[in-house]
Amino acid sequence: MADDYYKILGVSRSATPEEIRKAYKKMAQKYHPDLNPDDKAAHTKFKEIQNAYDVIGDAEKRKKYDQFGSNFENMGAGPGPGGGGPGGFHQWRSAGGGPGGGQFEFDLGDLFGGGGGPDLSDIFGGMGGGGGGGRRRHAQPVRGNDIQHDVTVPFKQAMEGGEINLNVRRPGGEMERLTAKIPPGIEDGKKIRLRGQGDPGPNGGPAGDLLIRIHVQAHKYFKRNGKDLEVTVPVSLAEAMLGGSIDVPTPGGTVTMKIPAGSSSGKRLRVRGQGVPATSGDAGDLYVVLQIALPEKPTEELKQAVEKFAEDHAEDPRKDLSW
Repeated sequence: MADDYYKILGVSRSATPEEIRKAYKKMAQKYHPDLNPDDKAAHTKFKEIQNAYDVIGDAEKRKKYDQFGSNFENMGAGPGPGGGGPGGFHQWRSAGGGPGGGQFEFDLGDLFGGGGGPDLSDIFGGMGGGGGGGRRRHAQPVRGNDIQHDVTVPFKQAMEGGEINLNVRRPGGEMERLTAKIPPGIEDGKKIRLRGQGDPGPNGGPAGDLLIRIHVQAHKYFKRNGKDLEVTVPVSLAEAMLGGSIDVPTPGGTVTMKIPAGSSSGKRLRVRGQGVPATSGDAGDLYVVLQIALPEKPTEELKQAVEKFAEDHAEDPRKDLSW
């Protein structure tokens, strides 16, 4: 056929209407006369693109075009050359009088107003220039940029939650003091979003957000494992050997727990529900790891007692140790 409208728009003959529309929009953005005022080749290309879209972008015309080719309007009872109803693809061919005629007239109202093509705001939305008669388009409101701020909090505050204060420098240079709440059990590296506290939006657009990234300080005794907490608790030799009760601090308060007699260093005891607090669901658990604390300067009496104990209990504690 003389003109392959599918090839002009760069789509296959089986393309969907949406694929055809997207292809037309992309090419119209590239070759539109308003964006190429001194490029005659672009003007000619745009004319071909518009002609192709007016046909295969219309379901009825596309059906006839697929059957009879680019001369389909001269077939059967269709209108003769130069005819076509309002919005037909022949109608916008301009004052030159026909193929090979004078310069094409680009009337944006004719091209995009009622001829079945998309509206200019659809094609050129967000672009600077364009618009009928060479008038500059109004700048569109744009959302402001987000701001990121890093804050370090103690381990205890991260587990219990609370408020943090921070100073944010605004575009004018002034400092603004803001307060944010952190939920109980927040993890290291998590972010809190304060909506509308970022940079203001250009042209009256909405302000961006303030993103606060939380860093959690390490604790001397406690450490976190997911939802659970682990704490190493020193116990005396007598407590480990004879058993007893000890007090252990937790995020929910101090708890008293029993140490089984004959406990060794490294023994783990579990306290349910006393781990990382949860804003929803169940809290984690607390694991207490015993560590026998020996005196740095034992007395002679203690040494003799330990030596007597070693003589009476000569079993090897490493007899099962193997690779």
